[in-house]
Amino acid sequence: MPGFCISIINDNKIVYTRAYGYRDKEKNEMLDTSTLIYAASFSKAVFAYIVMQMVQEGIIDLNKPVWAYLNKPLPLYEGYNDLADDPRWKLITVRDCLRHSTGFPNWRWFNPRGNNELQIFFNPGDMYAYSGEGIVLLQLAVEEITGKKLEDLAKEKVFKPLGMIRTSYVWQPEFVNDCAFGYDQNGEKLKRKMRSKANAAGSMETTIADYSRFIEAVMQGKGLNDIWRKKMISPQIAIKTKHQFPSLNTDTAEYPYKNINLSYGLGWGVFKCDYGNAFFKEGHDDGWAHYNVNFPGKKISLIMMSNSVVAESIFKEVLEKVIGDVYTPWDWENYQPYKPSGLPVINNIPIAVDTSLNQYTGTYAADTVNAVVTLENGRLKIALDKGGLQKTTMNRDKPDLFSLETAAIQFQFARDANGKIEKMMIISGKEKHEFRKLK
Repeated sequence: MPGFCISIINDNKIVYTRAYGYRDKEKNEMLDTSTLIYAASFSKAVFAYIVMQMVQEGIIDLNKPVWAYLNKPLPLYEGYNDLADDPRWKLITVRDCLRHSTGFPNWRWFNPRGNNELQIFFNPGDMYAYSGEGIVLLQLAVEEITGKKLEDLAKEKVFKPLGMIRTSYVWQPEFVNDCAFGYDQNGEKLKRKMRSKANAAGSMETTIADYSRFIEAVMQGKGLNDIWRKKMISPQIAIKTKHQFPSLNTDTAEYPYKNINLSYGLGWGVFKCDYGNAFFKEGHDDGWAHYNVNFPGKKISLIMMSNSVVAESIFKEVLEKVIGDVYTPWDWENYQPYKPSGLPVINNIPIAVDTSLNQYTGTYAADTVNAVVTLENGRLKIALDKGGLQKTTMNRDKPDLFSLETAAIQFQFARDANGKIEKMMIISGKEKHEFRKLK
């Protein structure tokens, strides 16, 4: 990976902040602790902190429905017309937005029905399902209540008080002089997005130094009294799914993380372990991977930020080596640990396997339908000659495991004794369909 940043908090104080590698590998420009990094979903944690300050001030009530803070019925707002025929929008509370129990998909373009509509998939409050849409809905209410834009609120309540001078929910002209570029799983440099509209769920730009100041303030209780800070990082809804994504998955039968009481608080994930209660937040997007975990009882925090999506493969080891954290549910996060040898083991024999995406391309045949996998502009695409699946991008979740952004479908590739791809399993819910790779 081209670049990696890390910050350590001991005794609720920042004691170590470092940046390694490149912000722009092609130009040989180095990453430092003041380099702008796209924060991705770290944006949500800052927004939750702002909302909780408003709760503390009596401006917002966690249990009130969001519509009570709007100037007109929600379906009359641009982008919410799809909800007109579903009265359950009236049931969504402020608490539901922060604990991810609105019933929305993560984003409307991830609607598993493939229609790109904003729909409610379960009664609000019934279960956990991570949703950026829920955070954006709450942003709408916050901006209407205060009459202020999110960027102005963030400056007032967080950025200026904490000295976060290089953090913003919208792109600033001066950022262009020292910003990192993201890199995909193949090490390819991605185009830098310069967002002009604030999005509470994921538009923030920050630095490892600035974000560490924010986490230090949360750990020290700045801006929130002890009652509301504890409420923010206490369990609000249990997480019973084996994996976090796809967000509307229902693989709840085993409840594999009951032993750590994996739950969601108000803007943060939470769990319990030998270090006491913990709260965490991750950030992920094409070219970016971040993770932060905090142990208030031990007064210890770790923040990791990278401009490479493959950084997630070292998070587990860094957590263990640096702060002794063997509790973070890395499998729920879909963080696949890096194997230094790079060699998978088949029949107890290390096999040298091609790691490029090209190995997956080709035609796969079932009884009545063929699947064609192609590589275009560094991304795998799949199409079925029957069944209605047009050419669609596949995202790599783990080695040999891919999924669609637009539907809850996974593609598991299998290898022969020589480590070559020989078949593909298409998995949709409980349905599995095997396709053999044609020579």
